[in-house]
Amino acid sequence: MTELKFAGLDGVIILVAYAVIMLAIGWFAGRSDKTVNNSLSNYYLAGRNLGIIALFFTLYATQYSGNTIVGYAPSAYRTGLTWLQSISFMTIIIGIYLLFAPRMYVLGKKYNFITPSDWLSHRFKSKRVTILAIFLMLWGLGNYLLEQLVAIGHAVTSLTGGTIPYQVAVVGFILVMLAYEWMGGMRAVAFTDVMQGVVLMVGVVIFLIGAIYLAGGKIGTITESIANVDPGLVGVPDLTTSINWFSMLLLVGFGAAIYPHAVQRIFASKSERTLKRSFARMAWMPPITTGLVLFIGLIGIVVIPGLDTAGSEQLVGLLANEIAGINGFFYWVMIIFFGAIVAAIISTADSVLLSFSSIVSNDLYGKYINPTAPEKKKLMVGKIAGVVVISLLLWIAWNPPGTLYEIFVLKFELLVQVFPAFVLGIYWKKMAAKPVFWGMLLGAVVAGLMTWTGHKTVMGIHGGVIGLALNFLVAVVGSILVPSAEEDDEEVAAPALTRMPTQN
Repeated sequence: MTELKFAGLDGVIILVAYAVIMLAIGWFAGRSDKTVNNSLSNYYLAGRNLGIIALFFTLYATQYSGNTIVGYAPSAYRTGLTWLQSISFMTIIIGIYLLFAPRMYVLGKKYNFITPSDWLSHRFKSKRVTILAIFLMLWGLGNYLLEQLVAIGHAVTSLTGGTIPYQVAVVGFILVMLAYEWMGGMRAVAFTDVMQGVVLMVGVVIFLIGAIYLAGGKIGTITESIANVDPGLVGVPDLTTSINWFSMLLLVGFGAAIYPHAVQRIFASKSERTLKRSFARMAWMPPITTGLVLFIGLIGIVVIPGLDTAGSEQLVGLLANEIAGINGFFYWVMIIFFGAIVAAIISTADSVLLSFSSIVSNDLYGKYINPTAPEKKKLMVGKIAGVVVISLLLWIAWNPPGTLYEIFVLKFELLVQVFPAFVLGIYWKKMAAKPVFWGMLLGAVVAGLMTWTGHKTVMGIHGGVIGLALNFLVAVVGSILVPSAEEDDEEVAAPALTRMPTQN
């Protein structure tokens, strides 16, 4: 992101204010629950007691972040109306959630699941399936965390006009994040999500108003103006692009819905009714969030035409500089808004780090290394693992690979391979462990090889989707041919588990 000429010292002040607020929230969350650092459930799931406001905003922060604005607007700038797919794939995520979230909540409540792999261990009773799924989930989380670290550095440097260098920005805010997360766990993460979510929503709307003003104030002529710049940006996409769009729907829809930190929010809900009401509100967020960001990117084509790929990655900063020059009101709104982008990125990073820590402490250490360890010790192992992985990713973040969008796509290729085992296993009790393992492994190998050899798509179809198709085929056909040893486990798919008495 380009340096914001309007910010500088004012940006530093805003960032310090956000940091202090986040630390105060962490302190308050830890103080309100004295057992938060003694219990896996209290630390990682907020005691399974998140109400509708906290749950909605933490789900919102899980699906969106400040990086949505920083990364998606440039994608819209480069691809034009084709980036309408961002609204559709964000919408399909909600639909996929509703396929399994209510039943997963019931199972999580009944069996006290902490992480997604708890469900896989319970369902398949296979160490191979569980360990492979853990590896794929950690891959996805680590990749997502790397994306947030890169974005934090660019956003802070931009907001402070270079006063805070990239490396100092990343390290400084990572320390803030670790501090409040260690103090309050999931509760602190959810409460910071509420703060950043409100400011981000308001900021996007005002940013859009300023961008429309710069474009001449006539919304109806924007498409015509884009056509004058590059007719291909508003034309009907070709067949390969259309196939790629559908492939992206599958990749993101199936992948994002089983983010470990997203699944853990299902477990953290106060009740099934609270969960469903939160998802009902989330259904409105794709057009309100990614839809407005799409429009911002399209306006950028008119206001700042001719940017190459590297230049378009700076689009939001370039537009913000122009908007801040309109008057004093927009000046301060842009500073607060970019501070909210930084806070939103951090709030996404803390959720990912918390989930990564939980998988290490509860699954790897708690299940396979030291099952008899007390929960307090498991928590400490998870916290230390979080610091170690952050340190490793910081080293990578000094020289970030590719554009933010490329990093975004990369994490789904392997994570999505967990989907058949995780979701189909809920409804089909004949699904067997061995075919599930081999399907997951073969799907991951195909997707990984295609990504790492540079063949990310074939005729527009992502490697992760090709791997997922193979994964489904092996798991389903194999389960039909190889009877499951757990076919008599009625608890897995019994109709009685589809609902639970709701709470007000």
